[in-house]
Amino acid sequence: MLTTRPRGINDILPGEVERWQALEAHIRRLFSLYHYEEIRTPIFEHTELFLRSVGETSDIVEKEMYSFEDKGLRHVTLRPEGTAGVVRAYIENRLFAGPAPQKLFYIGPMFRYDQPQAGRYRQFHQFGCEVLGSDAPVVDAEVITFAVDLFSRLGLQDLKVSLNTVGCPACRPAYEKALVAYFEAHLDDLCDTCKDRLHRNPLRILDCKEEGCTRLAAEAPTTLDYACDHCRDHFSSVRAYLDGVGIPYELDSTLVRGLDYYTQTAFEVIMTQKSGAQNAICGGGRYNKLVYNCGGKDTPGVGFAAGMERLLLILESQGIDIGQEAVPGVYLAPLDQEASQLAFQLAKALRAKDIAVEMDCMGKSLKAQMKTADRLKARYSVLIGENERLGGYATVRQMADGDQTEVPLDKLVIYLEERINHVATEKNA
Repeated sequence: MLTTRPRGINDILPGEVERWQALEAHIRRLFSLYHYEEIRTPIFEHTELFLRSVGETSDIVEKEMYSFEDKGLRHVTLRPEGTAGVVRAYIENRLFAGPAPQKLFYIGPMFRYDQPQAGRYRQFHQFGCEVLGSDAPVVDAEVITFAVDLFSRLGLQDLKVSLNTVGCPACRPAYEKALVAYFEAHLDDLCDTCKDRLHRNPLRILDCKEEGCTRLAAEAPTTLDYACDHCRDHFSSVRAYLDGVGIPYELDSTLVRGLDYYTQTAFEVIMTQKSGAQNAICGGGRYNKLVYNCGGKDTPGVGFAAGMERLLLILESQGIDIGQEAVPGVYLAPLDQEASQLAFQLAKALRAKDIAVEMDCMGKSLKAQMKTADRLKARYSVLIGENERLGGYATVRQMADGDQTEVPLDKLVIYLEERINHVATEKNA
């Protein structure tokens, strides 16, 4: 059907899009305070990029990617996540030649063939950050702190961090060997997918949401049991930084995240609801080998990502209003064709002063126009009929109380500018 959108994607309509804009403004403002710079990468990349970064045995690659051949028979994929594209851009554009670390953030649409549900779509939107060029534990702590800071500023409460270390190439082989031995002893209790992954990527079993696999994972050997001294020291330092700023966290030995590129620190920010249920709002971690695996120099990195739809849904469920519907400062109400010409000129002059303006373009009656101005929540309406036009003035009505003032046309722009800026100043005081 031409008038029906494909399953799993969503329209963001006027009245709702203002909430998105407000959230994006909050995100950009806080990233600026932390001195992150925005990067915008393509919506599709070569498929190989995601195979080498996300991992061939991840759910994303095995089940969820939108991949196809283009007209040049090249294999391309709509991006399922943001980190791989940022890393590719970091390498290709030689951002590593600049001062280290490079602190980057992004906001944009991602694509996964997932089962649609509330807050989860096949085209969805993420924001996230990547810090490339430093393996210092303080960077891990800063990324986690930023996420908690943002969600706290938005008004979310009962936040905590779920934290783990997933080891490094030096210590992970021994841990994976122990995992294989453990799960082989319980092979009959694994789901078919995890049986297939057991010898290819046993860590993915810890991320499985099937009940039997989840139960087994809770009793499996932990990464901390096999972590090398370097990973233990790094993890201890990250925890010390979080302790120093009072960010609550809990250790979760099964937290490995759903992507293969993570090393050492892995985390999620979780909100505990009144019902006792928990919502993971964002997740991330360190990925010290990702740049190298994608063809760059051996460069450490760390970052996180969060879903915009899910976050907006949580904010709505908590009754948190982060944005408001766009409101015109002035509604121009011309009552004849000549007045419409004059109103059009006034609209341009007012907008040049950064005043939001709407005007009637349907030839409505005065009563109907006032209803429109009221519905739009305009602060002032400006009535221009034959009497006003011939008399060289306009009738300015304050919509909140109905008070009316006759203002000369040549002083109208200054009159409205002073009053609207005065209200804006009072609100910001």
